Amino acid sequence: MSTLREYLGQKRTALLAKRELAKGREPGFHEIRAKATAEGRSGVRRIQIREHQILSDSPYDFAGYNLGPSSPELQLGVLSSCITHVFLIQAADREVPLDSLEVEVTALTDGRAGREGFEHIPRYPHNITYTVKIESDATPEQLIELHQAVEAVCPILNLLINPQEIRGSILLNETERLPEHVSTARALVAN
Repeated sequence: MSTLREYLGQKRTALLAKRELAKGREPGFHEIRAKATAEGRSGVRRIQIREHQILSDSPYDFAGYNLGPSSPELQLGVLSSCITHVFLIQAADREVPLDSLEVEVTALTDGRAGREGFEHIPRYPHNITYTVKIESDATPEQLIELHQAVEAVCPILNLLINPQEIRGSILLNETERLPEHVSTARALVAN
């Protein structure tokens, strides 16, 4: 049976090479981008990222064709993917043996959200939880330290738990830019 251990060796080699290469570089920002286009007749959203495409669609009961996951489902998938990848990076860096790794993310949504009498229900996925399933002969202490390291550096996890400022604008008919709007997320703290 194939396990992740061989891959973690490859990941460690790549990680160390990447760190060495970064030593000689000046710090700088790298822009990443994604674009979504609504398809005519179906409303399917075609997401383009580098040379990759992902379809996002609504289920049948919301005028969709069920050709892909919805945006909230994609967000949970992105979070699970990022946590998984950072577990691999940190395990490779710390030489923690992993035979298998799976991250499942769940959240609640409610179609009544925002309607009269249900204004208190969030319109966004909430009560997000994740479970990491690991097969390993590492010690519980190693795995707890690994988990803490992952939570400290996972970019998407930290994006979601820290307040963000997002700027949005509309370009009308390719020529007229309408005024920019700034949204600031507020951290939700349970009382």
